Amino acid sequence: MTQNVFDQIANKYDSPKQQALANVIRQAIEKEWGDQSDKRVLDFGCGTGLISLPLAHQAKELLLVDVTTEMVKVTQEKVTQQQLINATVWNADFLQQRPSFKVDTILVSLVLLHVPQTEEILGCLADMLAEHGQLIIVDFDKNPLVYHERVHNGFEQEQLKQILAKNLTIQQSYTFYEGDHLFMNQPATMFLMRALKEARG
Repeated sequence: MTQNVFDQIANKYDSPKQQALANVIRQAIEKEWGDQSDKRVLDFGCGTGLISLPLAHQAKELLLVDVTTEMVKVTQEKVTQQQLINATVWNADFLQQRPSFKVDTILVSLVLLHVPQTEEILGCLADMLAEHGQLIIVDFDKNPLVYHERVHNGFEQEQLKQILAKNLTIQQSYTFYEGDHLFMNQPATMFLMRALKEARG
């Protein structure tokens, strides 16, 4: 899907199906991400904030970024309505302008499949992590039933680990959910991968 498509669907994105999927993903993340009470968390490709906004109270600071203008508007409205004083939303493309700040945890949920430059964006996110920071990825396992010219048809976990291992240390990688009509209306499975930025000796 293109950015323009996400602009068009932003105001109706939070369907019951999307909310149910977000709940599944959020529960998986919560099992793995540890104590975030003194951490700065970034939701990269936040969409309408379905995944991370309910977790805002667990973090010291929550940063939500998306390249899609209309998605960001919806997320900002939620932050304002919920009076989340520790949440900041902005519209940015990290491949065009790399941020200089550091964060402790980065969430990348069902985002990589929309980014052609997989290795480049993962390198950028690794650079953003503070020492001992963690990157948590949720995405679809490689799926031969899916084809779209603008979307990856999922990822081989081993291949993704090899890319991440250039900058980070893999902590966990496993498939945690399967469902019908999950990915482009096809049966699919989702995996979670967590990688750590270790101290440089």
